[in-house]
Amino acid sequence: MESRRSFLKAAVTMGAGIWASAKASAEPNPSRAAGGAQPKRAGAKASPSVESPDVPQLAWRRDGNVKEFHLVAEPVKQTVLPGRTLDLWGFNGNAPGPTIQARQGERVRIIVENRLPEPFSMHWHGLEVPFEMDGTPGTSQKPITPGGRFVYEFTLHQEGTFFYHTHMAMQEMMGLLGAFILHPETPYDPPVERDFVLMLQEYAVLANNTIPNTMEMEFNWLTMNGRAAPAATPLIVRLGDRVRIRLINMGMDHHPMHLHGHTFTVTGSEAGRQPQSTWAPANTVLVGVAQARDIEFTARYPGEWMFHCHLPHHMMNQMSSRVGRELITNGPLSPAQARQLMYHKMEMHNEMEMDVAENAESVPGFPQDAYMQQHVHVAESELEKPETHRLPAGWSRYMQGMMTLVRVLPPALYDEVMTRREPAASSQHAVVQQAVEERP
Repeated sequence: MESRRSFLKAAVTMGAGIWASAKASAEPNPSRAAGGAQPKRAGAKASPSVESPDVPQLAWRRDGNVKEFHLVAEPVKQTVLPGRTLDLWGFNGNAPGPTIQARQGERVRIIVENRLPEPFSMHWHGLEVPFEMDGTPGTSQKPITPGGRFVYEFTLHQEGTFFYHTHMAMQEMMGLLGAFILHPETPYDPPVERDFVLMLQEYAVLANNTIPNTMEMEFNWLTMNGRAAPAATPLIVRLGDRVRIRLINMGMDHHPMHLHGHTFTVTGSEAGRQPQSTWAPANTVLVGVAQARDIEFTARYPGEWMFHCHLPHHMMNQMSSRVGRELITNGPLSPAQARQLMYHKMEMHNEMEMDVAENAESVPGFPQDAYMQQHVHVAESELEKPETHRLPAGWSRYMQGMMTLVRVLPPALYDEVMTRREPAASSQHAVVQQAVEERP
């Protein structure tokens, strides 16, 4: 599997070199004044490519008038947090699988291989495709047996945020899904400068284990694009940009997603773009199971703004029921258990501060957030990446579960962070921008 991953990485890199000239067309306008309105564009411009932080983009090749993609369903090891790697099932070495981007009106061929130990089939969620391409096992097709493959081919006449996933129920809870973005033939109005997709998932993993219990409904690892905070990569936007965030939920729980500091509108669902007459201001949107929601806003206010599910238990990693290697309860910890947890943390991470009151144990209800949920401690040095550049020390301490940051940066700092992302980001950008702009 490792050699296959190396081949795929090499293919993406080679493709990026060929298509690098497409990069400039989607770069934000550096001459726009900070916080100013976006000037009216002369003529139609292609939609910007969609970024999927922490998730690769799926490369493709041209075969006549068809874009051909390859997906491999297989077991993967997914690091959801430094020091915490789960055994999941995904596509092309990642869970969730790589993001597919194409354009309305194109014809695509997707070759799907099954390297799982059991039958599998692929469903294209929300796409209007011929019945025999729907991926429903037992009716539209026979399941793909281990070692087998199935070729899906159809024309894309829709636009919007869609996704692909296994249609074997329990396999969905192992990570088998990915985003399928269809760019419109005519760019959306108003246009955006930054476009992101975030896939929301949850896993139930017992203490001292690495395999999700797909029969369990008490989830303790909540992820965005396969990462739990504080490991989820922040979204980087320039002050004054109009931003779109596409949210996809293929888990078992609904997620009320809340953005700090900004008001947005919901502009689309898993069925495509919504009429502007339906748009209304909000700062929290409920993304139900098997749904997608597109939100858009203008990044008017600089800062490191939290974006997270507002269910309290979804803002945690491993909940409160795990102390070291022991499984305790899902209820409040006793003072003795709290002391055990605090001492364990102090022993493992001597930089932790004892910042509770001296009489804390005499106060009814203690402990709550003080120590229960924070035993999964990650040194900030393990979280360093271009997108975390110049975040304040200690930023990660209260970032957990289904949570990330939307960093609205002034032009100089934005340019500095984006420069640090090169050349790795440019390789992915070139591949996907070609998928967005290229015509048969």
